[in-house]
Order: sequence, then structure tokens, then C-alpha cells
Amino acid sequence: MAKESKSKATSKPTDRKSAKKEVPQLDEGSAESKFRPRLRDTYEQQVVPALMKEFGYKNVMQVPKLERVVLNVGMGEAIQNVKLLESAVTELGMITGQKPVVTRAKKAIAGFKLRQGLPIGAKVTLRSRRMYEFFDRLVTLALPRIRDFRGISPKAFDGRGNYTLGLKEQLIFPEIKYDEVASIHGMDITVVTTAKTNDEGKALLKHLGMPFRT
Repeated sequence: MAKESKSKATSKPTDRKSAKKEVPQLDEGSAESKFRPRLRDTYEQQVVPALMKEFGYKNVMQVPKLERVVLNVGMGEAIQNVKLLESAVTELGMITGQKPVVTRAKKAIAGFKLRQGLPIGAKVTLRSRRMYEFFDRLVTLALPRIRDFRGISPKAFDGRGNYTLGLKEQLIFPEIKYDEVASIHGMDITVVTTAKTNDEGKALLKHLGMPFRT
């Protein structure tokens, strides 16, 4: 009996580790993951042929694609009111369908009463199915809800085909209800692609529906 109880006790840490590793696998193999995002089909059926023709790619593997989308919310007000950060974390989870990671201050800044390790924001990194679903909702539902929207700037690329979009408020997302918002805040959305140049990255995002200003 002693040996059995010892084996059970030693198996608990292993089970916890394996449970953490299975989280992404569980999402990939779930019934929800079997639904193919509309935008992924659009990419494979329309965007890939268009980019191959536009840039003269000889191999499908050369065609740039979306790699990940990162949403980052900075909440400096959380230093004095932790509930604002909790609300931002909840809202970011509603927008993305994924649990956010709380970001913490890397160094102390006395002038802002900021201590190292203090929670100051939230971040979500989307890949695969959730990435395509979010990007689709961003360009078709959220951005058109911006008041007097005339398109986004085509100059926010980093030189390697990645694009960062700054939003002034989270209310443009249909998932957020105005009456339930603790505070209005902005966020940065970075779209990371496999493109090697800004021109390739811009062409990819444009074909996927990103409304750039002309």
C-alpha cells in the first residue's frame, strides 16, 4: 500500500505538466477547431494565386502568409486602480476568445510610482484558426465602426512586412457593450507575416481585406 501511495503522490506533478502541454493540442483537436475560418479558405483559393502572379513566385511556399496577431493593452491607470486592469483583461478575452497574459513592468520608474513587476497591461497572441477569425472580424466588423473611418495608414510597417495598428478605443468591437465598460482604452494590434518586404506584407494584408488609405 505504501508503494502505491508513493507512486500516486509522485505522479501528480507529472500530470500537471502534461495538462499544461495539452492545452494547445486540446484546442486543435476539439470540435470547434474543425470549422475552417472563412478567411483561411480565401487566402488559399484567392490570395495565394493573386500574390504568385503579382510577385512572380515560382513556389507556393514563397507566398507570404499570416504568422500571428498580437494584441497589447497598456493600462497605466492600473497602478492606482487594479479593477481597471481586470476589466481590460476580461474585455480582451471576449474580443479574442483566448485568455490574455498580464504584462508587468520590466523596470521601476519613480516618477510614475511604478515598481518593477507591477501589472500594467495585458497581451494575447493569436495563431492558426483564432488568428484568421480575429483578423476577419477586425477588417469586416470592427474597423468600419470607427467614426469617420477612411482607411488605415499604409506607413505602419516595420521594414520586414509586419504591421502595427493602434486603436483608440475597444468599443469598436461588437463584443464590447458600452454600458459594461469600466474605462475606455486603446490597444496595439501587430500583424506578423512571413513577408520579407513591406511591399509583400502590404499586398498580403490588402488582399485579405485590410482597408488601407489610398
